[in-house]
Amino acid sequence: MAGMERRSGRAARGLSLAAAPAFAAMAWISAIGTPPIPLCSASAALPIDAMAWMYALMCLFHLPPWLNRTARRAHPHALDRGERQ
Repeated sequence: MAGMERRSGRAARGLSLAAAPAFAAMAWISAIGTPPIPLCSASAALPIDAMAWMYALMCLFHLPPWLNRTARRAHPHALDRGERQ
């Protein structure tokens, strides 16, 4: 049973790391070739549509696993001592 829990934990970590790049790619793909729309009645139009904005926000919301991973690599012993960064 412990082996299955370890495997499912690794799969969950892998999926959490896969989400941000996948949403970033979908934002980029949906932004290509879309007509410019005015945003907040600005004079200049941004060349992305609502779907691209949604995917970009989803990418930002799924960044914490990447930030935690880089923080652990930058300060590998900080978490062992119970310090918070």
